[in-house]
Amino acid sequence: MDFKRIDAPTTTVTYSRTAIEAPTGNIYEAISIIAKRATQINTEIKKELSEKLEEFATANDSLEEIFENKEQIEVSRFYERLPKPQAIAVKEWLEGKIYYREAN
Repeated sequence: MDFKRIDAPTTTVTYSRTAIEAPTGNIYEAISIIAKRATQINTEIKKELSEKLEEFATANDSLEEIFENKEQIEVSRFYERLPKPQAIAVKEWLEGKIYYREAN
């Protein structure tokens, strides 16, 4: 998933309860689905960030000096500015982009 192009809000937003529960008819089920998707998104972001930061890793085992790499800092700051996984999941839910099914 391309998180660079997501336009989910980065601040707190109040959503309509009826809009959230409309697809399932149950607010608790809807929140549970959104929470599971947020966990998936968080895992994807962490994996992508870890892969990018591994490029900057050095095999220096001594704690004497730690060099601050400006590129590494910029990558970290970019990921800090991304919308939170919960905000992305709610946006996907409201746009109908999350697939779910009832277990019978």
